[in-house]
Amino acid sequence: MARTILIGAPIDSGQRRAGCLMGPSAYRVAGIAREIAASGGHEVADWGDVALPVPLRAASCPNPAVHALAETLGWTEALSARVLAALEAGGMPVIMGGDHSLALGSVAGAAAFAARAGRPLFLLWLDAHSDFHTPLTTTSGNLHGTPLAYIAGREGFDAFPPFPAPLPPERICMFGIRSVDPEEHAAMALHEIRVNDMRVIDERGIVAPLREFLDAVRAAQGMLHVSLDVDFLDPSIAPAVGTTVPGGATFREAHLVMELLHESGLVTSLDLVELNPFLDDRGMTARLMVDLVGSLMGKKVFDRPTRAK
Repeated sequence: MARTILIGAPIDSGQRRAGCLMGPSAYRVAGIAREIAASGGHEVADWGDVALPVPLRAASCPNPAVHALAETLGWTEALSARVLAALEAGGMPVIMGGDHSLALGSVAGAAAFAARAGRPLFLLWLDAHSDFHTPLTTTSGNLHGTPLAYIAGREGFDAFPPFPAPLPPERICMFGIRSVDPEEHAAMALHEIRVNDMRVIDERGIVAPLREFLDAVRAAQGMLHVSLDVDFLDPSIAPAVGTTVPGGATFREAHLVMELLHESGLVTSLDLVELNPFLDDRGMTARLMVDLVGSLMGKKVFDRPTRAK
């Protein structure tokens, strides 16, 4: 029986709009453990929420715009250790956030485990944004816009622990991107990272580019970390995020992605990020995200009951 380990990451330090710290509680209330357990007979263990280490160690950055650096660094170190422990315990960690700065730690933990296991780590980034700034280039100072740069080995993260085995571009798949700053775009071109933006998806569909990436993971016998941002989804179906961008994935497109991931059998860890329950409409976004996790775990389209009108 597959074992899923839930890890709460009540992180708000990566951006300035309060509310993401309530995300883990919202996922639990929306029934994430029950959904996973009902989807293919998974065993579920809830390891509770990661705590911010106290006292925080001092940290500084030459960029005066950067805020909450010490807090974000503390969360990164704590979450990296928790994800590594979950993988070492033989589980599949599902990290319930929390803003996207949590990926600084979650992917670091997965990368550390992959390196010890002698397997390459791949990353599927389901997001409206590229998050390819560094602490030195961000103008907003929001560190939730930096994790992919950290993961890819960009310079500028001197305050952070060195990322374990930075991922080369062929092991990163940006999917659903539709909001990239000019500086990020230039840096991505230098790193030769392939971007499957919404234009690519409009032209080629969901299936072909995703299967190409999954085929590469399978050929390399790799591990796959999936980082799912609420704003990957169109705001009409997922309003509970502070960084909405029109033109996101539809209900069926999002479920198709999750179904293909389940069929691949390749996913070894998962982030659920940027859910802000304060911005939700009667829990619709939390319930949708939980439903998507169900699809990732094996729930079928015809398993879903008809809802009363």
